[in-house]
Amino acid sequence: MKFTLRQLEVLVAVGREQSVSRAAIAIALSQSATSMALAELEKQFNTRLFDRQGKRLQLNTTGRQIMPQAMELLDRAQQLQSLLEGNAGAGSLRIGATLTIGNYLATLLIGDYMQQNPGSRVELAVQNTSTIIEQVAHFKLDLGLIEGDSHHPDLEITPWVDDELVIFAAPDHPLAHRTDLSLQDLTNETWVLRERGSGTRQVFDAALRHQLTNLNICLELEHTEAIKRAVESGLGISCISRLALKDAFRRGSLVPLEIAGLDLKRQFNFVLHKQKFITSGISAFLALCRQVTAGAERSDLIIMRRPDGKPVEYR
Repeated sequence: MKFTLRQLEVLVAVGREQSVSRAAIAIALSQSATSMALAELEKQFNTRLFDRQGKRLQLNTTGRQIMPQAMELLDRAQQLQSLLEGNAGAGSLRIGATLTIGNYLATLLIGDYMQQNPGSRVELAVQNTSTIIEQVAHFKLDLGLIEGDSHHPDLEITPWVDDELVIFAAPDHPLAHRTDLSLQDLTNETWVLRERGSGTRQVFDAALRHQLTNLNICLELEHTEAIKRAVESGLGISCISRLALKDAFRRGSLVPLEIAGLDLKRQFNFVLHKQKFITSGISAFLALCRQVTAGAERSDLIIMRRPDGKPVEYR
């Protein structure tokens, strides 16, 4: 063959990072060696794989066609090496999870996965929905666990488990414990919400689209724990997943505000690139996710257990 696995590794790294210097760091090569390997690959086949835009390298049409096949060859080579070494492990995984999933489910699932697959290496990126979708689309992640939806033409979205948002307040808030709340009552309140681009914000904006212009949104935060603390301290009311509020509701530090006729249901989804080779590691992790959530009608009803068999309590 006219190419080597090292050259393909460089191609994939530069395609992901859009930079020779960042690619060199990612694959532990010197910048000069990375640049030389890419140049030799292009020279051997008398073709360009990237468009140079200043310091940024963008895959061109040929590069985009080759990228998923190069990744598949590398994934298969990694699996073959594991078998030759007498290790049937599932290899490495790059997983992206949106904040609610990342904070309350993903780390526990990864812990179970690594116990079942000793020697496996997992990287977890916790970002909002739009960022995870972008990274899966550019092959920077093998798999995404998202709270929102996506209509990206290169991605495949598969439903995982149902979830539901809930509006909530501090227990001493004037609306707390009222049973006759309406949407009109919400327009007079101060709100603390997730940032735009998050799956949570997408569902909230869609559900309250007719009231949005009248809402007093005083604070936008990227983290659910920060939102919970802000609401507990009396800064306003908010809306996030029941999963993130499970323990706070049990303790009574926060209380739900139930609004008749307001639909805040959604789904957690898996997102994969349509051209991504499904490794044994990806298959094993997806199977574990489905196994853990089987029978759970909603995300906050999932029972995660520690290695000693005791259920996990969310804080």
